[in-house]
Amino acid sequence: MGFCSGRCTLMFICGMQLACILERQIFDFLGYQWAPILANFIHIIIVILGLFGTIQCRTRYITGYAAWLVVWVSWNVFIICFYLEAGDLSKERDLILTFNVSMHRSWWMENGPGCMVTSVTPAPDWAPEDHRYITISECLLEYQYIEVGHSSLQIFFALAGFIYACYVLKCISEEEDSCQNNKVLT
Repeated sequence: MGFCSGRCTLMFICGMQLACILERQIFDFLGYQWAPILANFIHIIIVILGLFGTIQCRTRYITGYAAWLVVWVSWNVFIICFYLEAGDLSKERDLILTFNVSMHRSWWMENGPGCMVTSVTPAPDWAPEDHRYITISECLLEYQYIEVGHSSLQIFFALAGFIYACYVLKCISEEEDSCQNNKVLT
């Protein structure tokens, strides 16, 4: 009885992780944030494998999923620290989230709730020619807090997924042990 409910709960958590990470992936694509796009893509694959492992009772897939969740929590803690500028981290450095390929911006910076975007003309001499120079004002919620909220939600699902993955692995091993004991007795 507990085995099925644990598996069903883990499948639900994996489904919620997939829905949330696909939403996050879309907004990271819109902001040209290449490092999060790559991390999100790997996470999508691992969650699908974890879901498959849960459905098929494949312990290696569930173990891999649980191990990845430790890395995933670490990545999301880094993202939270990055957007809150903890320590020496700065949102102004393009190398961290874009591999210095393009200028990164959170999509939420210009499109957040209530944000007013105003083009500044003429652009300052130091502004790159291929970028528009804008000011953003009157945001109801600053973009960094939206990004922190996304990462916090991912941490919540990862912790829940890790706990249930460990529980399902325990249930699978107990079921295998009881089946082996029944074979010995007969």
